[in-house]
Amino acid sequence: MVGNGENYEYGPHRVAIPPAKPFFKGLKSSLKETFFPDDPFRQFKNQSCLRRLVLGLQYFVPILEWAPRYTFGFFKADLIAGVTIASLAVPQGISYANLANLPPILGLYSSFVPPLVYAMLGSSRDLAVGTVAVGSLLLASMLGKEVSPTENPKLYVQLAITATFFAGVFQTALGLLRLGFVVDFLSHATIVGFMSGAATVVCLQQLKGVLGLVHFTHQTDIMSVIHSIFSQLHQWRWESGVLGVCFVFFLMVTKYLSKRKKAFFWINALAPLTSVILGSVLVYLTHAEKHGVQVIGHLKKGLNPPSVSELAFGSPHLTLAIKTGIVIGIIGLAEGVAVGRSFAIFKNYHIDGNKEMIAFGMMNIAGSCTSCYLTAGPFSRSAVNFNAGCKTAVSNIVMATAVMITLLFLTPLFHYTPLVVLSAIIIVAMVGLIDYESAIHLWKVDKVDFMVCMGAYFGVVFASVEIGLIIAVTISMLRVLLFIARPRTSVLGNIPNSMIFRSTDQYPVANNVPGVLILHIDAPVYFANANYLRERISRWIYEEEDKLKSSGETSLHYVVLDLSSVGSIDTSGISMLEEIKRNTDRKGQKLVLANPRSEVIKKLDKSKFIEAIGQEWIYLTVGEAVAACNFMLHTCKPNVAADESNRQADENV
Repeated sequence: MVGNGENYEYGPHRVAIPPAKPFFKGLKSSLKETFFPDDPFRQFKNQSCLRRLVLGLQYFVPILEWAPRYTFGFFKADLIAGVTIASLAVPQGISYANLANLPPILGLYSSFVPPLVYAMLGSSRDLAVGTVAVGSLLLASMLGKEVSPTENPKLYVQLAITATFFAGVFQTALGLLRLGFVVDFLSHATIVGFMSGAATVVCLQQLKGVLGLVHFTHQTDIMSVIHSIFSQLHQWRWESGVLGVCFVFFLMVTKYLSKRKKAFFWINALAPLTSVILGSVLVYLTHAEKHGVQVIGHLKKGLNPPSVSELAFGSPHLTLAIKTGIVIGIIGLAEGVAVGRSFAIFKNYHIDGNKEMIAFGMMNIAGSCTSCYLTAGPFSRSAVNFNAGCKTAVSNIVMATAVMITLLFLTPLFHYTPLVVLSAIIIVAMVGLIDYESAIHLWKVDKVDFMVCMGAYFGVVFASVEIGLIIAVTISMLRVLLFIARPRTSVLGNIPNSMIFRSTDQYPVANNVPGVLILHIDAPVYFANANYLRERISRWIYEEEDKLKSSGETSLHYVVLDLSSVGSIDTSGISMLEEIKRNTDRKGQKLVLANPRSEVIKKLDKSKFIEAIGQEWIYLTVGEAVAACNFMLHTCKPNVAADESNRQADENV
């Protein structure tokens, strides 16, 4: 079939050149594909103005969409889930605020206002909003380099709230401008390595609380932490250490039991609050605070005080606050959106990433004005919410109500809560983020992804959280650039007894077509890879000529470029094709194109390349192109022989 070209006599299918579009219409189409791939405006078509207004409000405030359909059955499920996650939110909020070197009360404030905002604007039914360990660590790491939380606590708190404000502004801007793809540059491998590294550092830093140390390094790298621990051997408190080990063991056992059977999820959910209660009672009865066991101390009662006046827009450290806000905003988005999507898959519904960004941004802006610091969607709290059977975001409202009651009436009960219990809660929560199984999976599947993961991990552990993030993103970006600048090219062969052409590397049974070299380009052709492709294609041609010459087979007469995977091309790419054509013409060979895509053929037409190569040498499929080449080889042998003799004469000259 391919060998004699008999099917070619019926004529090939002509490659159509798409009709030209006006510039602004084409630009509009491109922008729509880039920023609105989900076409959010389709619901507004053929609707009245009033209906469009209602749909617009429902789009930006999702609670208006599902609230009319809310039932009492949903409320019962959300009530149970909300109370359950509140039991986790209170100790976690205090613990993570302590991790961020902020007053513990700010952790409780951050579990009151932001969840209410998210319940109105968020699109996830399962996400439980609150403070996050990695964001808290980043905040402490970045702000602590310039402002000491112990020497200048007021300024430190102001900068933390200001950074939260800018995190919210950045997140909202990404959502409104539909720039969610920025977060996509944090690949799965990056997040695994970064989170695991941050979790390792957090666990090590909690040894301060477990050992009862008063002074501790503000650095996050492992060497500084280890040096700080072992340089204060004489200050270790055995009472605090014993308590810490006991509570870590208790929390690990409850976590193990809940994993063994999903019906026991409530054991793990209530364990942190149980630890706080037990620890507080134990300290109160034994007066352990007088024997080296540090406690939280006084927590003032009352709801979130306004903090608009605390936003440090005029501070000389404003640049630091902005930089910190952007970094923690990206990390908060990456974690929150990933967690929300994970649970949405389980329940078979869709969450809008851009809506989530707007919701996250607005709740952090509102939080920064009400004495809160960065909030997102922590995995541990969301997992408890999911397992507790939540139906809607009302579970966040129930949680916020429970936290409000705590703030109004119960905060004095936390006076005797030992810091070692908070450290134990953080350690057990962070151990779950050290995802070694994913790292092993990355090694098996993709070694480069494993390098990205390890780069992020070791960067966080041995340098700092920011450096680890920079290393991971840099390696990921280099991989993207490498893929763009060095696209794969492969030789295609004919699968026996078919008109199918596939890579000879993947299908060793595929046969080369005598006198025809078929090459497949597996990426768009841009200025970044045009020169590489020119050299690589030339090398394929040289290697094929040498192979044919050494085996004494038919000389190479046709070079077929399969452009089916080339989605776009720029002027540098067109120049590359022109140069390839000149080189093949000089050798007496013919360049043939197969299956150019819409954008490619349009640009080849405008650049006059089609006139140069000839419309008759552009085919719809590789099969038609090869059939045409075989037809020419078998019907035009004298001309081919003449071309070959002319080529050899030119080479001798």
